[in-house]
Amino acid sequence: MISIIIWIVLGFLAGLLAKMILPGSDGGGFILTAILGIVGAVVGGFIGNMVGYGPVSSFNNIGNSLPSFIFSVIGAIVILAIYRLATERSLRT
Repeated sequence: MISIIIWIVLGFLAGLLAKMILPGSDGGGFILTAILGIVGAVVGGFIGNMVGYGPVSSFNNIGNSLPSFIFSVIGAIVILAIYRLATERSLRT
């Protein structure tokens, strides 16, 4: 249960950072940023786990949490970029 809460917090922070790196008007504001960040964190965490960094289960071990957070931010940036591409295309048609 605590792991899920950590991923939500991590995802929200990753979403905020991704939004700072890729600023723009996406609509949805705070809620959309949080959702895209959480999805990105899950994707980034999954990729980080696959390359050997292991899952994040607590913030006690910064050596394990920092790479996972970086992967989460990268995942959130990718998800935000995909979201923007998808909504841009739907607005043009």
